[in-house]
Amino acid sequence: MKQIAVLFSLVLATLSYTMAQTNEEAVVNAFKKSYEIEKQGNYKKAADELKKVYSEDSYEINLRLGWLTYNAGLFQESASYYQKAVTLKPYSEEARFGLINPRAAQAKWSEVINIYKKILEIDPNNTIANYKLGLIYYGQKKYSDAKPLFEKIVNLYPFDHDGLLMLAWTYYYMGQKNKAKVLFYKTLMNNPYDKSAQEGLSLIK
Repeated sequence: MKQIAVLFSLVLATLSYTMAQTNEEAVVNAFKKSYEIEKQGNYKKAADELKKVYSEDSYEINLRLGWLTYNAGLFQESASYYQKAVTLKPYSEEARFGLINPRAAQAKWSEVINIYKKILEIDPNNTIANYKLGLIYYGQKKYSDAKPLFEKIVNLYPFDHDGLLMLAWTYYYMGQKNKAKVLFYKTLMNNPYDKSAQEGLSLIK
């Protein structure tokens, strides 16, 4: 009886392994088809291929479906997939950056700001999050909120064109024109033909 039980266990283990392998191959093939269809510009059809093998606990499938449905213009559906990916991998920056896209398309700016803040909690030196959040605050004329974000970028990348330019303008609107002047000149060292930096200097002189 023991030998039969052991044999039965081995058969079950083999079947389970074979089924798992078959499922993994099906998922890989679905991803492959979705990439091929995406190249043709049919994002909805590409998403449909992945939905055939959808698993709620798959980070990768949810992440990719978030991207495809976003590009198909299905913003709420996209946000739902990205949120599932975030739940599955709470420290994922890529899923949060993905989630920003449909939320921004829906003009849900308070949510976008909170997502950027969460990314910066995980990774305070993330230059993309610092810059993008800084741009939002700058656009809202919240210069005191934008300043430390742009300063972080310039401290990390002292000769970064975008960081220098945006910090210069932020200083300008905060009345710190001497600091702005220095940074406008540094921006021109990076790009001597930058019209925005030239305009800034013309306003200060």
